[in-house]
Amino acid sequence: MKKIAKLLSVAVLGIAAVSCGSPEKMAKMAENVIVKCNPAVLEVVGGEINADVTVTYPEDYFHPKAILEVVPVIVYEGGEVAMESFMFQGEKVKDNFEVVPSEGATVTKKVKFQYVPGMEKCYLELRGTVSHKAKYADLPTRKVADGANTTYMLVCQKGKLDLKADGYQEIIKQTAEGQILYQINSANVRNSQLKSQSIKDFQAALDEIKANERKTLVGTDIVAYASPDGKEDENAKLSDKRSASAEKAFGKVTKKHEVEGPVNVSSIAEDWEGFQELVAASDIEDKELIIRVLSMYSDPAVREKEIKNMSSIFKTLAKEVLPELRRARFIANVEYQNYTNAELLQLIEENIDVLDETALLRAATLVKENEQKAELYKKAADKFNSNAAQYNLAVVYLNMDENGKAKRALDKCEQDADWNNAMGVIALREGEYAQANRYFAAAGTETAKENMAVIDVLNGNYKDAAAKLAGKDGYNAALVALLNGNNAPAAALKCECPQAAYLRAVAAARQGNASAVATNLEAVKACEKLAARAAKDIEFAQYR
Repeated sequence: MKKIAKLLSVAVLGIAAVSCGSPEKMAKMAENVIVKCNPAVLEVVGGEINADVTVTYPEDYFHPKAILEVVPVIVYEGGEVAMESFMFQGEKVKDNFEVVPSEGATVTKKVKFQYVPGMEKCYLELRGTVSHKAKYADLPTRKVADGANTTYMLVCQKGKLDLKADGYQEIIKQTAEGQILYQINSANVRNSQLKSQSIKDFQAALDEIKANERKTLVGTDIVAYASPDGKEDENAKLSDKRSASAEKAFGKVTKKHEVEGPVNVSSIAEDWEGFQELVAASDIEDKELIIRVLSMYSDPAVREKEIKNMSSIFKTLAKEVLPELRRARFIANVEYQNYTNAELLQLIEENIDVLDETALLRAATLVKENEQKAELYKKAADKFNSNAAQYNLAVVYLNMDENGKAKRALDKCEQDADWNNAMGVIALREGEYAQANRYFAAAGTETAKENMAVIDVLNGNYKDAAAKLAGKDGYNAALVALLNGNNAPAAALKCECPQAAYLRAVAAARQGNASAVATNLEAVKACEKLAARAAKDIEFAQYR
């Protein structure tokens, strides 16, 4: 009996010795624990670092009465950030932590950190403390991942803006016109018509065109008509005869007045268009009724019948309107050469007041300095109450990074698609991404869609961004392709700016092209900020 008691006593002491030594033992055996991180190189997505850490505890490692606290920590330049601890327990511990049995187990935990500047050069480590009763032991710190990749932050967040079209015409289409009138059912041209004021004005216009070096006569139309009363087939024949006699009359009218370009002769059987124009411009009491009849019926015969049924009205029409439609028109088609770019630049310096709204808007696109652009848009806005000028002024302010001035300029603008896009750009620059998205959605333009892609990138939605930029090229489109695993567009960027060079360097690094990395990083040195970034960027770790 004493022997049995002695043996039991030794056993208890042995268990106590093992139990008391278990934290140290787990610490010593920590090298047998396998730790992996996915991704192995951390990545910042949407302002966060997310990763899966997988720990495999071997058999007989985890003491059944031990508690293990594991703290994931991001260590970076400027400090460190620890996550909330993960707690594990042996299978004989009476607590509510995750159990790791003595036969071993594989545990995967998600880690999450908010990005702060400096984490471009960092690493993730696990710090563990094992305890059993009142004994504690620190496990060796395990580095599990490097990082973090912040390539998405290279997205250009300036926002894309469209200027409103200036509407300026380099060539202005003009016409000069004269006409001769015929008597009812006649195609004969009366001599009095060749001497009418209308013909004299036309001849004077031809002479002025010839003398004006900015004007070019590119062709003339002779169009003969019949008034829309009577049978349509007879009117067709009559208008054809009138076109023939009008062509002969045109030769007499222009005998001493040079006419260049082709002369096109045509006829219109019934001049309903001219009829409506004359009625609309007249003082006829029931003109709205007549115009309504014209809109209700398209058949010429029905139109004529319905109008003739209004007997009192038709008498007025027969006296005041129809005679003016028995005519032939001589139409000189003119191209007016507007101010050239060089002339516009000269005029804004020497005689700016001769410029109209569209000329001022065009001139603003020609000058180089934003300050001068702003002055020209201000003048157009003040002088012509131009919405286009007011909006374009806001764009100039945004190009100058004067967001406050841009807002005040937009306050005076029409709230159209361009306005919504510009307001979205301001919100984007101010970090109000949800508000920016609402403005861009309201705009609904292709430009706004491209701006929405920027927000997708910032939120980590790279595939959505790619869909919005489908078919587009340029810096942001190349970056989005890179973020989705396609390096080619970034590698092919033609721009020689440091930003494009940086993106080409990233593409080259991912392709293993060391010489292209070196060449492009040399170009990046032109931008101090980007050069400093490159020195820490995990993308270039193997090329340093």
